[in-house]
Amino acid sequence: MDINNYKALFLEHLKSTIHIKEPKKLYEPITYILNLGGKRLRPILTLMSCDLFEGDSKNALDAALAIEMFHNFSLVHDDIMDNAPLRRGTKTVHEKWDINTGILSGDAMLVLTNQLFESYDSTLYKELMTLFNSTALKVCEGQQYDIDFETKKDVSISDYIMMISYKTAVLVAASLKMGAIIAGVSASEAQKIYNYGLNLGIAFQLQDDYLDVFGEENFGKQHAGDIIENKKTWLYLKALNLADANDKNRLIKLYSIETKSDNEVDEVVFLFKKYDIPKYIKTEISNYTKKSFESCDQLSIKDSKKKILVDFGDKLMDRKV
Repeated sequence: MDINNYKALFLEHLKSTIHIKEPKKLYEPITYILNLGGKRLRPILTLMSCDLFEGDSKNALDAALAIEMFHNFSLVHDDIMDNAPLRRGTKTVHEKWDINTGILSGDAMLVLTNQLFESYDSTLYKELMTLFNSTALKVCEGQQYDIDFETKKDVSISDYIMMISYKTAVLVAASLKMGAIIAGVSASEAQKIYNYGLNLGIAFQLQDDYLDVFGEENFGKQHAGDIIENKKTWLYLKALNLADANDKNRLIKLYSIETKSDNEVDEVVFLFKKYDIPKYIKTEISNYTKKSFESCDQLSIKDSKKKILVDFGDKLMDRKV
């Protein structure tokens, strides 16, 4: 159960399944975004989960690709909404081509996602599609909450956790649950692995928030992009809770500036550090990681397999970029 083996198996399936065809302007952006790299976290989890429950991971390849296809579809459209110039250190689809191409190619990716599930028999297909559709809708709801938060003044930390649960964590959780479903486990076991993934997904997004500001320069996105875009992340919301009146007002003012100078971005980072926000978010990341491990401990699998899930979570949360 080596992570690199799962990744290699998945990449081989991706290469053999997704090709550029006519019309090229529709399919080139799809192969472009799918081949930009990334951690391949979600498809790896689908394959690993299937193996953990004594299934054949090769049977989960189409579901793994569907999850990765949908994830990248959401990134293409999110980048358009955020006007993001970079994705994984490279031009975003709408920057390399144009906005219309990004919208249409993204739409095609969603259709391809649905088609990938058609390789399963009717019983599995219905179960996987039910999970996928409920997950996909939550991702859309999470994106809308994210957009709403840009203009909403009274966003709470609990509001933010709900938003990232929908926008990010449910897809991580569904990736694991799909692997379990394909392996033929009970509904209760599938739910436990889902809960493991949900809390790990929250921790993962909080780690992304931290790395966006305090990570190494090769993170692959625009450095401090969340600050530049005035995203009300956990870092910002916690700083508002802890800051004195003057610093709170300054933060609010800084987050009202549409085009920040480097000095203004640096001032936000300074205020985050002043109130020990990096320390607090690391504690929060640790808390959600522990919650995921508690769900893992309830699984009816061998302790050696539980350790694989724990080690995976530890490694994921130890990344620097």
